[in-house]
Amino acid sequence: MADRDGIFAGDDPFDIVRRWLNEAEKVEPNDPNAMALSTVDTDGLPNVRIVLLKDIEPGAFVFYTNYESQKGAELDQAGKAAFVMHWKSLRRQVRVRGVVSKEDGEIADSYYASRALNSRLGAWASRQSQPLSSRAALVAKVAQVTLRHGMDPKRPPFWGGYRITPLEIEFWSDGEFRLHDRFRWSRETTNQSWEISRLNP
Repeated sequence: MADRDGIFAGDDPFDIVRRWLNEAEKVEPNDPNAMALSTVDTDGLPNVRIVLLKDIEPGAFVFYTNYESQKGAELDQAGKAAFVMHWKSLRRQVRVRGVVSKEDGEIADSYYASRALNSRLGAWASRQSQPLSSRAALVAKVAQVTLRHGMDPKRPPFWGGYRITPLEIEFWSDGEFRLHDRFRWSRETTNQSWEISRLNP
């Protein structure tokens, strides 16, 4: 596409996301890798929450969570998800929709081991999305799992990654007088080549 140049240039949408994220890391004060993840429950009612993007693979985006959380249940049930990353300082956003699979192997083990000890113990202690009687009860649970699992806990079987393989990626950049630039990369299946189209703002 002739006018897809500058910040939109490139033949691989994942490279463009990496480039934008690298730029955001220099100017965003907190969590430039934050993304609003959207799922739906069994009734089709949407849910959205902020999670942290932890890896951009050659063909997918990866984040980590408790598999037994509400988001985990919804991801497993639907097998699909969407997210948006918005960088206010850059006046840009990326929207992604795609299919979901678990990352439950060595990559998840390696990422878990790289986390701070308190975060690893917290993953064991928290029954994410379940009712909690008090903060004191959570702190006590952390103390219990510390005694049980020690200072080098293994990854919990109920905690790991999710990989979103996109069917659509949209790049948006703010323009004057609401004349924004939008480019959508889309495909029917994850094995197909991308089609690129410019969208009205």
